[in-house]
Amino acid sequence: MNPSVLPSARSVRLALFGVGRWGAHWLRNLQEHPQAKLLAVVDPCQDRLHTLARQHQLNSEILLADWQQALQTPGLEAVVLATPAVTHYPMIRAALEQGLHVLCEKPLTLSPTEALELCELAERQQRQLVVDHTYLFHPAVQQGQRLIGEGELGELRYGYASRTHLGPVRQDVDALWDLAIHDIAIFNHWLAALPVQVQAQGAGWLQPQSGAGLADLVWVKLTYASGFEAMIHLCWSNPDKQRRLTVTGSEGSLVFNEMAVAPLMLYRGALEAEQGQFLPVRQQHQAIELAPVEPLQAVCEHFLGCVQQNHSSHSDGRLGAKLVEILAALTQSLQQGGCPVRL
Repeated sequence: MNPSVLPSARSVRLALFGVGRWGAHWLRNLQEHPQAKLLAVVDPCQDRLHTLARQHQLNSEILLADWQQALQTPGLEAVVLATPAVTHYPMIRAALEQGLHVLCEKPLTLSPTEALELCELAERQQRQLVVDHTYLFHPAVQQGQRLIGEGELGELRYGYASRTHLGPVRQDVDALWDLAIHDIAIFNHWLAALPVQVQAQGAGWLQPQSGAGLADLVWVKLTYASGFEAMIHLCWSNPDKQRRLTVTGSEGSLVFNEMAVAPLMLYRGALEAEQGQFLPVRQQHQAIELAPVEPLQAVCEHFLGCVQQNHSSHSDGRLGAKLVEILAALTQSLQQGGCPVRL
């Protein structure tokens, strides 16, 4: 048991909507947590439900295909949504209207207007709306925020990130909506700021028939009020899998590379003028020690605490709505061939 879990705290009665690739991870975490009690597991695919029921020894009575039926479960307090983004708005709205707390996967919705509407509904209902921006709970991201806040990099100058792989390819959203939210959330968190202007350019080869086409490749540019700029490379048709994000300042760089043995590295060093040349000085590098925490487990525990105490989250609906607004502005730029869009 996690030492931060209070044995005397009551259990939270939940329903899990969606047990696909990510929902299966949620199922495992909720089953393992001593203060989570699953009253319903919902998925329209009966074969998937029965397979998971055998693997996780689930009571067949809690397996449902209809999410609206699951909302009527007696004693239900909260819902976890791991369903496609297009389903989020009706499901979240129905759950909040019934007085339930909600945690949903990113993005909160596909529309900034709908995202804000859900935030306002949660506030009126005095219920918690939490979005699983998993990286905000990653020990590397938390340590990175601390190091930047302590001034380890000096004056922040620019950043860049790559999030690429060879599939899975989404058919409901493009690579921008599928992948960008992670790195945007990290940059915003590390900078303690929101971009004031965004740009996006891309290309789509795999699904050109889908209306205007779903972009397989997207280049994103974020500009912040301080002058800091970040570039992000997003692609789901690249055999070179990358999960790397860097922030560079006047005194060094911080690199978060999920594919490395040491995921968070601090590189110190600068350039100084000497006899007409710029020479590297004060060069050092250090692997930052990280706590052995599974981020999704931390999200699970955080949400349960929000429900038990009915307190707000640093990854709440308002943050989720702001990220949806940024993605919508990037989509506008993408459709306009990369024109800057102010926020």
